[in-house]
Parts: sequence; C-alpha cells; structure tokens
Amino acid sequence: MISGPAREKVVPDSSLRPKDLEIMAIKQTANAHWEGSLVEGKGNVSLATSNSGSFDIDWKARAEEAGGKTSPEELIAAAHSACYSMALSHGLTGAGTPPTSIDTKAEVSFQAGVGITGIHLTVRANVPGLSQEDFVTAAEGAKANCPVSKALAAVENITLDAALV
Repeated sequence: MISGPAREKVVPDSSLRPKDLEIMAIKQTANAHWEGSLVEGKGNVSLATSNSGSFDIDWKARAEEAGGKTSPEELIAAAHSACYSMALSHGLTGAGTPPTSIDTKAEVSFQAGVGITGIHLTVRANVPGLSQEDFVTAAEGAKANCPVSKALAAVENITLDAALV
C-alpha cells in the first residue's frame, strides 16, 4: 500500500523541462457529483488536490448560459490558458527573451450533440527585445507543445491569435 501522493520519475519533452528541476510525475485530482438526468439534473465539481473550491454545474450552464455555474468546457479553458502561458514563458526564457507578462484567454466552443468544436487562444505578452514575428513563432511552438494542447489533440480546430503589447 502506498501512502501519500503517488510519484514516479518520468522524462518529459526536454524542450519543456526546466534544467534545474528534478521532474516527478504527480497526480492532480478533481471530483464531480451529479444527481438526476442530464437536462434536469445538477451537480458540482471540486478541486480536490488544491482544495481551492467547489463549483456548481448543470446542463443549462453547459449548453445555454453560465448563470453563475461552471462547465467542463470552462474548466478545460482554464487548464489550457494556464498551461499555455507557462509553456510560452518557458520557451521564451529558454530562448533568452524572458517575458515580463503573458495574458492568455482560451475560448472553448461546445455544441450540444457534437461536443467540443474548437478552442481559440488569444495571447498578449510583453517581451522586451523580441520582434512580433519571433513572438508568433514562439507562441505557435507553445501551442504545439504545451501538455494540455497535446492532451486536447482530438480537437481539430485549435486556433491562435498572438501579439505583443
């Protein structure tokens, strides 16, 4: 029996690995509870690892309007925007042009009966000494290599709008 967080050594893509850190795989956990049918039911999702909060979910929030509730797609957008920003920061720093700031918005499109139809990333960053062309190249590289982008590879339409501010 294992006690405490399960950890195993892995060797991730070296282009994303900070050279001064020992990389250990960790598990992050979220829990969902649902009651009732899809359309009339309701539930909640909680961020168990961080204990950062519990959020109400229902079909209307997913397929029509949020109404103060979240959805799986909003949670995917949060994960994608955070991971993308981190990957872009790491890539820029590794290339000798560390960013001052990066702001990323991820918009996940969902269509009932079809599923996730696309993700649009909008990134604005302040990177002293970097041309717009080189920034777009770095931004595209982060889109291709961020672990969440890779996990979402089944989404055929992931687009990017990248600009320096």
